Amino acid sequence: MTTLLHIDSSVFQGEASASRAVAETFRRTWQEQHPDGTVIYRDLAKEPVPHLTAEAHTAGFVDPATHTPEQAAAFGRRLELIRELEEADAVLIGAPMYNYTIPSTLKAWLDNVVLFGRTAGEAPSAKGTPVTVVASRGGSYGPGTPKEGNDYVRNYLHVILADAMAMEVEFIVPELTMAPHNPAMSELVPLYESSRERAHQHAVSRARQLAHQG
Repeated sequence: MTTLLHIDSSVFQGEASASRAVAETFRRTWQEQHPDGTVIYRDLAKEPVPHLTAEAHTAGFVDPATHTPEQAAAFGRRLELIRELEEADAVLIGAPMYNYTIPSTLKAWLDNVVLFGRTAGEAPSAKGTPVTVVASRGGSYGPGTPKEGNDYVRNYLHVILADAMAMEVEFIVPELTMAPHNPAMSELVPLYESSRERAHQHAVSRARQLAHQG
């Protein structure tokens, strides 16, 4: 049975969140292509995972037989998240830009699932798994824009997901999402609308592409 792991991290719900809306388009298309598939869903805004603790961190590098009760409990929670990632045939992550980087809730999830010697390192356990990241942002950070170089979402996630974990990463980027809400950006609304449409189209094509690959 084909499994999609879907992670959302926007503090906004429904259509108020660009990343959630585009991720939902991907998920809906994926489910159309996999009517018997399974979706494992985590809404990190509603149910955040624990931040990495000393016990959870150190437990990943020692023999489980030597774990203290605190280490065993903390590492057990990490293993639940790691196994969800390892068992997924595809991963979908909603990653809005907050203050130039990812939400803290998404960072906490990554800190839990990145385990050198298992999910990262020489032989990553989720190697080759396709991961689609919906990296929404209120402005524009592409080449030639005033804030080029301030995008710490795509560069960070590429290092973690592609370089460290050897996953197959593709980004979908709806941008200028603040244009309809910020009077100073009103002239950019048409560009925002075009970006939103392209993002939804990209989500559909990406989900269908992965179905054909499978």
